Order: sequence, then C-alpha cells, then structure tokens
Amino acid sequence: MKKIIDLRSDTVTKPTEAMRKAMYEAEVGDDVYKEDPTANELEKYAAELLGKEAALFVPSGVMGNQICLNVLTQPGDEVICEKDAHIFQYESGSPAALSGVQLSLVEGKRGIFTPEEIEPLIRPASAYYMAHTKVIEVENTHNRAGGTINPIENIEAISKLAKKYNLFTHLDGARIWNASVETSVTPAKYASYFDSISCCLSKGLGAPIGSIIAGDKDFIEQAFRVRKAWGGGMRQIGIIAAAGLYALKNNIPRLVEDHEKAKLLAKHLAAMDSVSIDIKSVETNILMFSPNKKTVEQVLVECKEKGLLLSTGSVGVIRAVTHMDVSFEDIKAAKEILERVLN
Repeated sequence: MKKIIDLRSDTVTKPTEAMRKAMYEAEVGDDVYKEDPTANELEKYAAELLGKEAALFVPSGVMGNQICLNVLTQPGDEVICEKDAHIFQYESGSPAALSGVQLSLVEGKRGIFTPEEIEPLIRPASAYYMAHTKVIEVENTHNRAGGTINPIENIEAISKLAKKYNLFTHLDGARIWNASVETSVTPAKYASYFDSISCCLSKGLGAPIGSIIAGDKDFIEQAFRVRKAWGGGMRQIGIIAAAGLYALKNNIPRLVEDHEKAKLLAKHLAAMDSVSIDIKSVETNILMFSPNKKTVEQVLVECKEKGLLLSTGSVGVIRAVTHMDVSFEDIKAAKEILERVLN
C-alpha cells in the first residue's frame, strides 16, 4: 500500500504507543464534580506551565477561545483582532452567535499588528451609541499567516496599551508551544501579558483531543460554568486528560524538529521558479506557497494522486504543516513529489 504523507495540518497526528499507555492506565473520576484526578493533575500542571492561577481542560480550541471571549465580554461588546485571526476566519461566527459580540479587524502584516494600529480602533468609553471595546485578541503563532511568531516586545507593548484603556487581553495560543521552542521565551512569559490564554494539546503535541484555557481563579470558575452550559462538561475524562498531560511533559522540546522540516521544505520550494514563497515567513511548522504554473486545485489533486496531502490557505495559496507523524524521509519524498507536480 502506498504511503500517504499528510501535510494538511498538525491536527492529523495520532497518539504514540507511550501516550496510549498513559491513557489506558489513567485514573478517572467525574470531572463535572471535579473528581477526576488525572484531569485535575493536567489542569494544575498546565496552570503552572503557563504561570496562571488556574486552568481548565476543554474539548477543542474553538471552545477554548469562545469560552474566554464569553467570560471577558458582555453582549454588545467588541473584540479587536487581526483580519486573518482564527476567531474570525475559522470559528463559525461564534463570537456573535454565542456571546453577542462583534469583531473589529486590524490589517496586520504577516498576522501581526502594533499598538499604533490598534489604538485608533478603540471606541471612546463615553460613546454609548457604539459597541464597547472590551478585548484585544492576539494569535501566536499565527495560523493563516503561516505560523509566524508575534515578537514578545510587541506583545508587551499591546499589553501596556490595553491597560491604558482598561481593556482585557486574550491570547489564542493554539501553537504557543511552537513559538516558545523557537524563541526560548517561556509559555508563562507569553501568557503573563494576557488575562486569558487558550492553547492546544492536539496539534503538534500529538494528543487526540483537547485544549487548555488558563487565567486567574475567578476567571476559570466562570469558564467552568460556561463550559458546562455549552455541553463541554464531560465525565470520566481522565482517559483523554492523560494524553494531554503526557503531551505537555514529553512532546514540547521535539517541536524544533517540525520547524526544521518546514524550513527544509520551504528552502526547496524557494529554489523553484514555478513557486512563489516568502521564505522569511516560515518561522515554525507552517509554510504557505503559491503555484505559478498551475491552479491550487490542480496541485492538490496531483499531489494527492502521488501520495502527498496538502491544504489551502488564503485564496491562491497552498498550506503545508509539518508534525510528529511526518519524518525527515517523508519530507524528502514530499520535495520530490512537489518538484514533479509543480514543474
């Protein structure tokens, strides 16, 4: 059977044998009663890793982001985010549908905006006839921009601006682990500039399900209630919490390998006349490129026929994401397939 090299997303990773063993052996209890020992251990460990008072396990990154926004806002409020932010592009209109808030979009550069670009969008507190600006949201790394890292100095400056206007800050840190291993800035340092953070366990870290949200104790108490209201209050979740705990304790350092794989593939593509790629934007495990001779659809179909799965980014762009289930040998094979298809 022909081997399939799946570069559609790092969400396609499967639990390793060691992770499955941890899941099998996990102690369980009723998490809605806060009696699941493995879930409690995961939340305690994650809170410490992120430098927050408390954390909460949630089924998905979308639920994590949306719970955070719900707790930080009231209906009629406004959240400032980058125009290609995940909460705007890929979360089914949930800020409006679930929390009655609207999004104000910033035209960022490679997914990154500055305080100078945000400040004009902050509504005057006295303007009762306008939506109330309540949250500044940052995505790090930025998915749709190609896994780019928001510099810590810029994050600090955004935090200062938020404090100036008495605004909350939320970090969509689905891939904060990737930013951390690439920059050596700890997850706790990144999280320290935000009132809430959501971070994924089921992408590069290889867990089969779940995300963590973190903040102060009062925030997490409110988040616990919202999670229950939205159907995320599960019962004996130690089986899946064990996978997340194993991922946090074992799989963060190895993310540097994924970054190396992405950069090797990007370097190969950059040498081809049939491809347009901004190699400087390939900072972590995501790369975006545009075919010059064929349509995106043609490339996707022909690559799939040869055993390589890719996905789309924005219009006219192909996305490739490296992860733990793709080896360096797989990347070598992917390069050969892309060369045949694109030329």
